[in-house]
Amino acid sequence: MLRPDDFEFVARMLKERSGLVVTPDKSYLLESRLMPLARKRSLKSLEELIQHMRASRDEALMRDVTEAMTTNESFFFRDIKPFDQFRDMVLPQLLKTRAAKRSFRIWCAAASSGQEPYSLSIVLREQAASLVGWRVEIIATDISTEMLNKARAGLYSQFEVQRGLPIQYLVKYFKKKDESWQIDPAIRAMVQYKEYNLLNDLRALGTFDVVFCRNVLIYFDQPTKTRVLNNISQQMPDDGILYLGGAETVLGISDRFKPIPNQRGVYGVNRGPAAPAFSLKAAP
Repeated sequence: MLRPDDFEFVARMLKERSGLVVTPDKSYLLESRLMPLARKRSLKSLEELIQHMRASRDEALMRDVTEAMTTNESFFFRDIKPFDQFRDMVLPQLLKTRAAKRSFRIWCAAASSGQEPYSLSIVLREQAASLVGWRVEIIATDISTEMLNKARAGLYSQFEVQRGLPIQYLVKYFKKKDESWQIDPAIRAMVQYKEYNLLNDLRALGTFDVVFCRNVLIYFDQPTKTRVLNNISQQMPDDGILYLGGAETVLGISDRFKPIPNQRGVYGVNRGPAAPAFSLKAAP
């Protein structure tokens, strides 16, 4: 059992560095996620790991601890509906409203090991005939260098490709490599991976027409959620679209976004009463 002051030290560090909120009832996560790191450093216990951090202020170690605690699972076409919505409603809208410049940008925040941005890439590749002559950018970010390296490699286990990936896409876009599956280089090339902390200034990443920030805000306290959502809204046009996870909402957190009617987890930018009404309609 961790001493209260040791738990408080780690919880405060994680909050400051990543926005992650760890409450005392979740202290078991420290043990399960940080003991492998302690053993890797030849430390005998979690307490010894924390004492080493406190004494040395070892930046590399604190980064490793933060990455270990913020690494969350991901899988292809997670909760499938957002990807169907994107294909059937958002993409046709973009093709219409961005016809003059023939380009748009998508951001996948906290992209983990890459399944979400690659799922979007597959959706776009399947619609390639509609996108001839278009420039489409997918920027995927994460705080973890380990996850970003895995995502760039595009190499997944049998278990990972069986979670959510339709068999026709596995056959079409992956090749067997030893005991793993590697996604097609053309699909990998559609995504730019960058290291980014959601607490940092977003302006360096540029503006985005569509943002996927799914299953991320649930780990933050309310002031941090508000700050992140407000920062995202500043980097989006008036008709930008935000995706959140099914258990997340902007209601009572930020007035910078408004729910899209009858579309769970999808939000439009809210510029006030004068903002144009925006609704998603399925393509005919």
